[in-house]
This record gives sequence, structure tokens and C-alpha cells, in this order.
Amino acid sequence: DRLNMMLCIHSEVTHADIFEREPIFIEEIMKPLADDFPNLKMTMEHISTMDAVDYVLSASDNIKASITCHHLLYNRNDMLVGGIKPHLYCLPILKSESHRQALVKAAISGSPKFFLGTDSAPHSRDAKESCCGCAGVFTAHALLELYTETFDKHGQLSKLEDFCSSFGADHYGLPRNTATLTLEKTSWKVPMSYDFGDDLYLRGLRAGEEIKWKLVEEETGNKKKPKLDQQSV
Repeated sequence: DRLNMMLCIHSEVTHADIFEREPIFIEEIMKPLADDFPNLKMTMEHISTMDAVDYVLSASDNIKASITCHHLLYNRNDMLVGGIKPHLYCLPILKSESHRQALVKAAISGSPKFFLGTDSAPHSRDAKESCCGCAGVFTAHALLELYTETFDKHGQLSKLEDFCSSFGADHYGLPRNTATLTLEKTSWKVPMSYDFGDDLYLRGLRAGEEIKWKLVEEETGNKKKPKLDQQSV
């Protein structure tokens, strides 16, 4: 607090039911922490519940939260029904549909309290597809495209730039990036895997499936660079 440093928190306890860890963290740790350090800037990273949304909205302006694209797109049924999908297993774990809807509502609201937080986790396929697979969803191959799908679906594309590029920078006290990115509403198919070192592979979110938006160009200053065709990576 005295050094004006940011506190970034994975907001879960470890002693409770895995689906209840975030709400319990808010009551046991987050609220007392905010009372003890009222001026401390804090980020609740990759929140996953309506409880966290409600708390952040009610908290002081120095408490904000990041949201991942996979928590906006999927719920726990997507991970568990019809067979376990290990590549959707992450922490915080995916919650029920009502919680997912609350996260979407927060993300597309235009509130500066919520912003992009990727939490992309590049674990190899053998580390995910095992008897004790590790937590994490690999989304770096299509992050902006996946966020864009959510905002487009709800008719809120005008709110996408602030969520992805402005609100987080403002919270951290950083200048807003002046570079630009261009996305087109063009479907492309995600490869089944990406190389990951020697004889290892990553399976990205939506592997073998289509994504409706595509990053085609990025501009830095006066220089434009075409985006690599993701289908050929």
C-alpha cells in the first residue's frame, strides 16, 4: 500500500469445496483485506462467480477484476457432461450457467471494473490428458477472436476495445496502447494441435472447431503487419 503496488490475487481458498472456494475467499480474506488496506489497488484475477461480480461492483474503485474468455464461453456442464473434457479443466474451475451469465453481463456492461485477463495455460497434451491432469486452458492462439465472439453474440462490439485494451491499463496506471488490431468476421478452423518443444504438443481451445472471428492485421505506429494464417501454424 505504501509503495503504491498492485495486489493481484487468485481469489480462492484451498480448504473448501472446489465450487465454493471463490465466495468463501471473498468473505474470509477479500473483505477483511479491503478493510485493513482501503487504499490498496487490487485485482481479483480471472473471477468465475456471480458472487465475485457482485462484490467487485460493491467494492471501492481500487478493487477490480479480470475475466477469461473461457469463463465467458463455457460452464461446468461443458466440461463434465458426456465425458470429462480435460482441456476445459482450469482453476478457478468452470461454474454453473448462472455464474457464466453473470460474468458475461459484467464483461459486456462497459463497467471499468472488469477487463481482459487471459490466464492462458500452455500445458502439453500428455500433461492434460492423464490420470491427474493439470489445470489450465490454452487460449493464446485465439484470445481476441474468442472474446470478440462473446461481445458480438450480445450486440456489444462497441464495448470490446475498452474491455480488452483500456480498463486494465487505467487500473494499472499505464498509458493506453495506441497500436491497433483488425479482426474480421471470417470463420477459420483451429488446428488439432500446436508444436510445443521436442515431441510435445498443445491442444488449444476449440481444437478442430470453427471460430467465427479472425485477427488479420496489427498496426504499430505507421507499420502494418499481416497476421499469420492460424490454420497453417
